[in-house]
Formats: sequence, structure tokens, C-alpha cells
Amino acid sequence: MGLAGCGQGKIEVPKQDAALHHGAELFYERCSGCHTLDAANARGSRPAGKVGGSERTDGPNFNIRKENRDDVLFAIRNGGFSGAIMPANVVVGRDAQDVALFVERYAGQKAPSTGGTRPSGGSGRK
Repeated sequence: MGLAGCGQGKIEVPKQDAALHHGAELFYERCSGCHTLDAANARGSRPAGKVGGSERTDGPNFNIRKENRDDVLFAIRNGGFSGAIMPANVVVGRDAQDVALFVERYAGQKAPSTGGTRPSGGSGRK
């Protein structure tokens, strides 16, 4: 069974990489209500083209926000990083590992260029 949002798109992760594809499917099923990530056909809760005035429940747009696996696993276990908006343990075990691998690999692909420099300091998360 293929997953697609009303025929508008599809998961872009090849089925040959089973863990990544499984992570993309789970992201679409469990995370796309709030988060955007094109590789999973996830459009998030913020209307397309909306700039500013985001709602507290609008999840990060992972097309432009790069993440690493450990931070994704932390967010999954603990309901995000701030405000406890995201449900804790939205996926667990091997499913959580697959989602974290998928997000790490595909997030940030549309991030604006920083000219080869990285911001100093930590992730800014508490």
C-alpha cells in the first residue's frame, strides 16, 4: 500500500532502504499533522506560504531545520524540547530508531545556505 496525501505527493524514500522507508512512513503517519518534511509527504499544520504568526502547536519545518539522530530520539521520548506540545513516545523501540534515522538523513535539505559557517554555541535547546 502506497502512502500519498490525496494524490498530491508520495514518500520519496526508496523502499530498498527498508529502515529509512519505514521511518518515512511512520513520520507521515504519526508526525505529519504538525511537522513538514517533503521526503515523507508531510505538510505540517501551518498553511503553505504562511509567514509569521505561527501557532504554538506548529511543529518545526524539517525541510529547513537539520536534526541529528540523538536529538530526534530525545524529542520523541520527551515530547519535544519545549512546551510539551508533542506527545511523548509517539513511536517507540525500533520504530523510534527508524524515524530518527529518517529525520537525520532527510531534514535540512532545503535550509538556506550559511556560507560555509555554522552558528557558534549549542543547539539552543534546554
